[in-house]
Amino acid sequence: MQGTIPHLSLPCAAAAVAALERQARRVVTEAGGCRIVWRGFGQGRPLVLLHGGHGSWLHWVRNVEALAARRTVWAPDMPGFGESGDIPGELAALVAALGAAAVQLPGCADGFDLAGFSFGGLVAANVAASLGGVGRLALFGPGGHGGVRRQQQALVDWRRAPDDAALAQAMRHNLAAFMIADPERIDAMALHAHTVSCRHTRFRSKPISRAGGLREALDAFGGEVLLAWGEHDVTADPVAAGQAMAQGSARRQVRIVPGAGHWVQYEAHAEVNALLDGWLAP
Repeated sequence: MQGTIPHLSLPCAAAAVAALERQARRVVTEAGGCRIVWRGFGQGRPLVLLHGGHGSWLHWVRNVEALAARRTVWAPDMPGFGESGDIPGELAALVAALGAAAVQLPGCADGFDLAGFSFGGLVAANVAASLGGVGRLALFGPGGHGGVRRQQQALVDWRRAPDDAALAQAMRHNLAAFMIADPERIDAMALHAHTVSCRHTRFRSKPISRAGGLREALDAFGGEVLLAWGEHDVTADPVAAGQAMAQGSARRQVRIVPGAGHWVQYEAHAEVNALLDGWLAP
C-alpha cells in the first residue's frame, strides 16, 4: 500500500484547491521591484502565513479555512515561488519585499500576526524583526536554527521523471523522506500541493536555511514567539533546537507535536490549527 499512487484521487485534489481558490480574495502587490500574489480568507485581525522552500501558499492548504473562522488570513506565494515574480536570491531582498508588501494588504497597515513554515519561518522571523507592526510570531519547523539535522533518506530528482506515474512516485518518495512522517498521511492533496509547488519554485532557499541566523532574528524581534516542530521533523532535533531558540527568553514557547514530521501543519493539521488559534487568541 505504501507505494501505491492514488492517481484517480489527484483530479479531486486539484478540484478541491480550485474550490478553495474561488473562496479567496486575490490581491497582487508590487514591492521591491517584485510582483507578489496573495490569497485572503476570512475577517478579523490579520494573520500572514509564509510557506517553506519548494513551496507555495499550498503549504497551508489544510489551515487557511480553519484559521479564517476568526481572522483574516493572507497567504502569499513568496517572491521566486508560485505565481509571484522573481527577486535576487538573497534573504535580505526577500524580507524587504515581503515586509513592504504585507503592509499594503487591507487591514495590515495597523499591525498583523505572522506565521512561517520551514524556510518561511526564517523569513518570517526576519520580517518580524524588520517591521514594527508584527504582534505575535509563530514558526513551524523553522529553518536557520543552525543545529543538527536528522534526514536519513536521500531525495530523488523528480525533474528526471519520464512520465506522470514516475513523477508521482518521486514526489511520494520525497514527501516520505523529508516532509511527512506517516506514509499513510501522504494523500492525493499532499502529492498535488507538493508537485505544483516544486514545479513553480525558482528561489534557492536551502543554502540560506542552513546558514543559521534564526536566533539573531528572534532576538532582534523581541516579541511573543511560538516555536513548534513535529516530533519526527528530519530538519532538526526539535528538543535541542527548541531549547537553543528559546533559551533566556520567557516570551518564547516551544511545542512538539507528537507523531508528525516536518510538514507539521499538514500532517497534524487539526492539532496545529487548534494550537495556533489558541495561541493567537486575545
